[in-house]
Amino acid sequence: MSRARQPPLVTGISPNEGISWTKVTIRGENLGTGPTDLIGLTICGHNCLLTAEWMSASKIVCRVGQAKNDKGDIIVTTKSGGKGTSTVSFKLLKPEKIGILDQSAVWVDEMNYYDMRTDRNKGIPPLSLRPANPLGIEIDKGRFPQKDLESLFPGMSADFTSENFSAAWYLIENHSTTSFDQLKTAVVNLKKQANKKNEGSLAYVKGGLSTFFEAQDALSAIHQKLEADGTEKVEGSMTQKLENVLNRASNTADTLFQEVLGRKDKADSTRNALNVLQRFKFLFNLPLNIERNIQKGDYDVVINDYEKAKSLFGKTEVQVFKKYYAEVETRIEALRELLLDKLLETPSTLHDQKRYIRYLSDLHAPGDPAWQCIGAQHQWILQLMHNCKESYVKEQKGSNTLLHSPMLDLDSDVRPSPIGHLSQTASLKRGSSFQSGRDDAWRYKAPQQVVFVEKLTKLVVSQLPNFWKLWVSYVNGSLFSETAEKSGQMERSKKNARQRQNDFKKMIQEVMHSLVKLIRGALLPFSLREGELRQYGGWEMKSELSGQWLTHVIQTVRLSSESLTALEIPNDMLQIIQDLILDLRVRCIIVTLQHTAEDIKRLAEKEDWVVDNEGLTSLPSQFEQCIIHSLQSLKIVLDCKPGEASVFQQQKTQEDVCQLSIAIMQGFIDCLEQLSTKPDGDIDTSHLSVDVSSPDLFGSIHEESSLSSEQRLLIALSNCRYLERHTFLNIAEHFEKHGFQGVDKITQVSMESLKELDQRLFEMYIEFKADPIVGSLEPGIYAGYFDWKDCLVPTGVRNYLKEALVNIIAVHAEVFTISKDLVPRVMSRVVEAVSEELSRLMQCVSSFSKNGALQAKLEICALRDTVAIYLTPESKSSFKQALEALPQLSSGTDRK
Repeated sequence: MSRARQPPLVTGISPNEGISWTKVTIRGENLGTGPTDLIGLTICGHNCLLTAEWMSASKIVCRVGQAKNDKGDIIVTTKSGGKGTSTVSFKLLKPEKIGILDQSAVWVDEMNYYDMRTDRNKGIPPLSLRPANPLGIEIDKGRFPQKDLESLFPGMSADFTSENFSAAWYLIENHSTTSFDQLKTAVVNLKKQANKKNEGSLAYVKGGLSTFFEAQDALSAIHQKLEADGTEKVEGSMTQKLENVLNRASNTADTLFQEVLGRKDKADSTRNALNVLQRFKFLFNLPLNIERNIQKGDYDVVINDYEKAKSLFGKTEVQVFKKYYAEVETRIEALRELLLDKLLETPSTLHDQKRYIRYLSDLHAPGDPAWQCIGAQHQWILQLMHNCKESYVKEQKGSNTLLHSPMLDLDSDVRPSPIGHLSQTASLKRGSSFQSGRDDAWRYKAPQQVVFVEKLTKLVVSQLPNFWKLWVSYVNGSLFSETAEKSGQMERSKKNARQRQNDFKKMIQEVMHSLVKLIRGALLPFSLREGELRQYGGWEMKSELSGQWLTHVIQTVRLSSESLTALEIPNDMLQIIQDLILDLRVRCIIVTLQHTAEDIKRLAEKEDWVVDNEGLTSLPSQFEQCIIHSLQSLKIVLDCKPGEASVFQQQKTQEDVCQLSIAIMQGFIDCLEQLSTKPDGDIDTSHLSVDVSSPDLFGSIHEESSLSSEQRLLIALSNCRYLERHTFLNIAEHFEKHGFQGVDKITQVSMESLKELDQRLFEMYIEFKADPIVGSLEPGIYAGYFDWKDCLVPTGVRNYLKEALVNIIAVHAEVFTISKDLVPRVMSRVVEAVSEELSRLMQCVSSFSKNGALQAKLEICALRDTVAIYLTPESKSSFKQALEALPQLSSGTDRK
């Protein structure tokens, strides 16, 4: 059926403002046809239908509920008219808060009191509230130290709700700079508050006078009736009847009021019990609330409730309160144990540790929880370090090689690891054929010890900062809140920290020693004693790490040292790490030089015998580049970071490095000797080629299928000459540039050894070339039974001399083909040998005929003049002696 009435319209409300549960009268139009027609009534969004009383179609009476909105419309809904509208609004006022010293005619729910300390509604007993400003004047906090006030007023308190309240302390703390006039105003305010309380008490008494008067009238009526009854009976027998009347009245009163009075006493008892439960329900509900809040993790709420309960009921003599407070203490003791377990639990963040320490401090836990936490963290870090070592040692024994990516499974927040780039610098570009065989093995795999050091240092760098910051907070007292009531506890904590400084220093030193010894056990096991090696070692040392990996480890340890230094840890605690870095640097230099010496020995396999315009092969260049690359790879190691000592500060290190450097130079010299003295069949010349930039002077080499021993000797001599004049000097400069000690000794010893090799090779070549020429002179001179005493008139030099000159020219051509710089040296020695032999032969002739002397002089002068450019004092002396052995020519024609 369709509605015939208009929607309700509210046009007025009285009163138009008030607090919750205010009774209001609503007026308007079409407000319903009856109580059953009214189906909805809201004021400020709150449903008020339950308290609504329909009076007429234009009037409704109800009470305002606890609405969320401060101001809103009045909406009436009826079956006949539907949802209505409103032209007026109602303003909801907040109820006035009743203070702890204010009297109230109604029961105040203590769960709804406003906490002025936390600025929020909270379920706290009203006795724990404190007036913000009892004097009613501006508070001016002074700067007097709390310790001085405590010593000035021992056993007293500035809390005006305390039993030991000291007015002088309160005034010094809050009104030390307040003027005397303002203090007078404060006295007036206090008097007004006292008068207001007295007037309030009198008003409450006046308001209850009607009740007292009604009770008095009732008692007077009963008394008059009893007196009237007694008067009628007294006429017969005054005394007896009066007693009977009084007894009957007493019995009747007892009969009439016994049950009523009993019920009243029971009700009063129940009411009193309910009042006690209601008034102290905070304490009675506290054990259950503590358990609930502990389960939710609201430890702050538990601590606040406990402090309130302790201040209110800690010294109570009421047995019920004692019982419940004992239950609270039981719950709090369990909470202390729970928080201590959480504090000592690892791993844990620094924030959680500080939070749990503060909770335990607020709960007055026995002992020193902060120091217990520091000790637990110390043991945990040590255990982590040893577990890390054990896991990697076990994994190494399980497999020969750890299959890891170059990034070593490190977390993304760790610095970038250079392991993946080592392979790019491991090989040396000394020609297409010189590559280290172990580079391919290093390209994709990291040694187990390197992975361990990466992980170990990351572990220490990630854990030690929180450990150090926890100690710093413990020392400066920031673990506890900066409140006056905790200042004494903070001072005790600082005192304990000062007493335990040496103990904490030992903890840090133990961590540093463990870190260093674990790294030494993995990389420098020879530096540990036997007992330490069993504890910190256990690695399978099949082969020592290369210099590149040791360089990476040094960088890792250096970065860790920088991170620890940034924490402002004293340098004396970190000195052991600097000692470790120094030992690693020394070991890295030794290993790198040893590997360089091995690489130098393998250079002999890479000689291709390709000669350039200067008579050199690529071997000297490869040797020099190998040394330079080795020194460049040590640059990071040789450079001293802040706080590090020079790697050459120890005399033994200087001597070892000097000997290894000499061994490297000597190794290359041995390599040259090996190449130059190999039998012909051991030399592979299948790859032999000629420098295309060279002229066809090398045609003889190109046409030969293999190099002769003499040619190899010449090439070696050319290389030795270049090494002496350039390579060794360049290497000495690089040694000095990188700070090597004893460079003069290295150069001197190397030069002497090189010169000895050069001389041996030169003598071998001269022996190869000069001996055949010298040996052919005597048979050639006396070929055909030639006799100096009986010979024909000379017509020219004989064939033997021509043959000797041809052989000398062949030697010249061979030397010039290899290195023109060697020609004077070789030719001079060959000429010396020939001239010496010729002089010997001439001196052995007993006599010459005229023609014989002429022939001999002709041949000697022809040979001398032909090789005049290569004559030396020795060869000139030999030619002179040979000519002096001949008879003098008397004829000028003969001399000519």
